[in-house]
Amino acid sequence: MLSAMSSLVSVAVYRRRIGASLDRVWENVRDWEHLPWLHGESFASIALEEEGDFGWRARVGLRGAAGPSIDLALLTEGERRYVARTLAGPGVGTEIWTSLDPVAAHRTDIEVEFLVPDVAAKHRQAVGDGYIALYTRLWDQDEAMMQRRSWLLESSRSAPRAAEPLDLGPSAELEDRLPLRVSFGGRPVVVARCEGELLAFDALCPHALGPLDEGQLLLGRVVCPWHGYAFDVRSGRGCDAAKRLRLAPSPRVEEAGGRVRLLRG
Repeated sequence: MLSAMSSLVSVAVYRRRIGASLDRVWENVRDWEHLPWLHGESFASIALEEEGDFGWRARVGLRGAAGPSIDLALLTEGERRYVARTLAGPGVGTEIWTSLDPVAAHRTDIEVEFLVPDVAAKHRQAVGDGYIALYTRLWDQDEAMMQRRSWLLESSRSAPRAAEPLDLGPSAELEDRLPLRVSFGGRPVVVARCEGELLAFDALCPHALGPLDEGQLLLGRVVCPWHGYAFDVRSGRGCDAAKRLRLAPSPRVEEAGGRVRLLRG
C-alpha cells in the first residue's frame, strides 16, 4: 500500500492529436482485452476483476524478466477525462490522468499527465522520458487500430458487390505469395496453405473487425492480433473465448489446369 507520507509528483505531460473520434477513443479506453495482444511488448496478460460504467479493474501482467504484475484500475471522470491508477504491485500509487478534447469528427486531442509517488528531483526527467516513450508507442498502436476500425465500419455501409470468380494465377507462383490477402465480392479474405490444404478464410475478425490477415495461423486456427480471439479456418467457428462467434462465409478455392481461382462457396 502507498504510505500516508507519500506524495505524487508530476514527472511529465504528453500531448498529442489522435486521428480518431471521441467515441472511438472511449471505445478503445474501455477495451481492456486488447492490452496483452496489441501491446504485447508491454503487457503479458490481463485478468478482468470488475467492469461497469465506472471503467474497469484488472490484474495486469507486465513484460520483464521477473514477470511482475499490477492491480490496475481505469476510472472514468465525466465525459472527457479518465485516470489509470496502480492499486498494487510495481509503481503502486501511480496515477496517469488523461484529458480528451474532440476537435473534429475524426480528431481528438489528448493530454496525459504522469503522477508518480515520491520521485527524487534528480530522477524525474528520466522517469518522465520513460513514460513519454511508452505512451507514444501505445498511442501509435491504438491510433492505427482505431483508424482501421473506423474505416471498416464506414466501408461496411456500402452495398456488397457480386462475388465473381477471382483468378489468382499459376499455382506454382502463388506459393511464394502465401498467405495472400485479396478482395472477393468486396470483402477481404486470406488465401493460405494450412496443413497442406490451400484454403481461404475471412480476413475480418467478427469481434471487432481485427485484421486476421495479420494473425498467427497454426494447426488450423487463426488468432486475431487485436484481442487474441481464435477461429477454425476450415469451419469458421470461434474457439475458446470466441466460441459464440463465427467467421463470415469464405470463398471456395479451386485448383485446376495449373491455376488457382476463388469461387463462391
